[in-house]
Amino acid sequence: MILSFFGATAIPLQDVYHLQETSPDILLYAVPVVCLLTLAEFLFSRIQHHNNYDVEETIGSIITGVGSLFINLVLKIVLFYGAVWIYKLIPWRIEFHWWTLVPCYIIYDFCSYWAHRIAHYNRFFWATHVVHHSAEYYNLTVSFRVSWVQHIKIIFFLPLMVLGFHPLVFFIANQLGVLYQFWVHTESIGKLHPFIEKHFGTPSNHRVHHGSNEKYLDKNFGATFMIWDHIFKSFQYEQELPNYGLTTGLNHKINPLVLNFHEYFDMIDDVKNARTFRRKLFYIFASPSMIQNYKLKKIRTSSRDVIRK
Repeated sequence: MILSFFGATAIPLQDVYHLQETSPDILLYAVPVVCLLTLAEFLFSRIQHHNNYDVEETIGSIITGVGSLFINLVLKIVLFYGAVWIYKLIPWRIEFHWWTLVPCYIIYDFCSYWAHRIAHYNRFFWATHVVHHSAEYYNLTVSFRVSWVQHIKIIFFLPLMVLGFHPLVFFIANQLGVLYQFWVHTESIGKLHPFIEKHFGTPSNHRVHHGSNEKYLDKNFGATFMIWDHIFKSFQYEQELPNYGLTTGLNHKINPLVLNFHEYFDMIDDVKNARTFRRKLFYIFASPSMIQNYKLKKIRTSSRDVIRK
């Protein structure tokens, strides 16, 4: 029975396009609901004078979100063919069963935790994520701020693909994981039951993640489940209201090219100005906080030298 469970037939190449076409576009279907809930939150915040929406920032989030949705639709075929290719290579292919979505989703969330965490500790991957943290106002439109180059992080999900889950199951898990993260980007929902706050991704937990307060930096990387943060010591309950945005503010709020690629531009400048090959690698792969501290130290040293002269 175990051999038959792991002995699914390889998907013929001529069937891949049809399979991809018939796979559910959950994110696309959810767009009307997402827009309706976002509009409701916007109107509620206006009525209650919460002042948690900035016009320019909201426009930037919407443009970034539309661009990301378009890129996802274009790359879906490429990624689907890649997933089918891996599925064909491995001999332990798992048959398509609806219940395999449960273990697939849990493992997907584990991979998502590490992809997210590494993106905060490695500048190369931080550049694929920084746009999401550039918002200084916390509302549902922040969930639209998905990097246009985020698909680089697909490498963190290769172990899940190699486990043999059917490509359809993998893509459904991916879409559900992304969709889950929509509702946690809001100040309209306070703290929930302690059990939920401890074990699941909630608006309160994710507000902490977006906070630039020192105690909130690099905390709560979990998407759906917070168990990973508890295991790997990165969990933090919300105490005071977070200060949102980057530790070094971004002046541009609308231009999607700046929002998506400003970190790459800064990285290129740093690499050009670095004198040694080791320092060049440092500017590409070190953690953003280490790089910022190094730059501040250089500025202080230069200032002292000028004073002495």
